[in-house]
Amino acid sequence: MSDDSRFDEFEYMRFERDGDVLVVTVDKPDDDLNKVDAQMHHELALLFKELREEREARAVLLAGTEQAFTAGGDFAWFPRFAEPGYAADIRLDGKSIVWNMLDVHLPIVCAVTGHAMGLGASIALLADITVMSDTARLGDPHVKVGIVAGDGGTVAWPLAVGPQLAKRYLLTGDPVTAADAEKMGLIVESASDPEACMAAGLAWAKRLAAGAPQAVQFTKQAVNTWIKQTCGPAFDLSTALETVTFASEDFHEALAALAEKREPRFTGK
Repeated sequence: MSDDSRFDEFEYMRFERDGDVLVVTVDKPDDDLNKVDAQMHHELALLFKELREEREARAVLLAGTEQAFTAGGDFAWFPRFAEPGYAADIRLDGKSIVWNMLDVHLPIVCAVTGHAMGLGASIALLADITVMSDTARLGDPHVKVGIVAGDGGTVAWPLAVGPQLAKRYLLTGDPVTAADAEKMGLIVESASDPEACMAAGLAWAKRLAAGAPQAVQFTKQAVNTWIKQTCGPAFDLSTALETVTFASEDFHEALAALAEKREPRFTGK
């Protein structure tokens, strides 16, 4: 039996077992949108590290609340990135989220029950199977606040839909509906509402858990090795460039515009 006490340190996630499936629910107290702050970012980095050590489950179902899987970064957290060295430290955590997720041996199914933006979208798209509620939206709006999508978006989107279509969404920050996401191949299945999405996700997780463990896990490992070898340099570059844009005037202008509830006036500085 697994010692689930190792999950006790997580404040923003709930862990349950449904047969051979470990269900992980992102559920930030007092925040229906599950916005990413320093603690959430740290817990996501820790989550995939812990899942690499999981030995009881045969599959993982990762989900959020009805409102959001995670609706992106918490703007109240963003001013900290102007502190000397802070962005560089967060970059290390951000890299570990993606690399550790790709190294989890168990198949990961993501049920996008609510909006998945920014890092949330990257995690959803890097999962092995992704299902999405018709009530949810998927997108990466980093450019709208003057920064590079350095948390996996520049890898996850091109992998799913190719460079041309990926740039159409990464360069605009436009969100995608579940129906369009399914047509484009961003997700495997859409569902009518969050409850149906969760049920579909669990069905996929149970199906993968019922497969031959070594065959399923080793096949995933082989595919993810190709992903890492193909996309590693681009991902590393994007995290470095995101750190650069955190120091830009455009980023600070975006934060000011949000606070003042107006459109930003970007200058390229």
